Amino acid sequence: MYAIVDMVGQQFKVEAGKKLFINRMETEKGATVEFDKVLLVDNEGKVKVGAPYVKGAKVVCEVLDNECRAEKILVFHKKRRKGYQKLNGHRQDLTNVIVKEIVLA
Repeated sequence: MYAIVDMVGQQFKVEAGKKLFINRMETEKGATVEFDKVLLVDNEGKVKVGAPYVKGAKVVCEVLDNECRAEKILVFHKKRRKGYQKLNGHRQDLTNVIVKEIVLA
């Protein structure tokens, strides 16, 4: 069984036991989080598509770590023949979660 879920502004394909890095959430380590914005559920060939969300479906996750950071992304700006160069970079804050179960009602 798998589902496609909208988690903190991004869509993920989730299965039970799968670990994900999602955008930072204001939760504590070890907390249980439920996501009810389920777009699609495939239960062994029986596909339910929501309009926009599947009613009664939710994904239960546990927060493993809330202090994760993504790889550094470098942003380089240059204007040719003008001597202008600028280098900026940042690391995105992430939350590491594990999917416990997919619940259908």
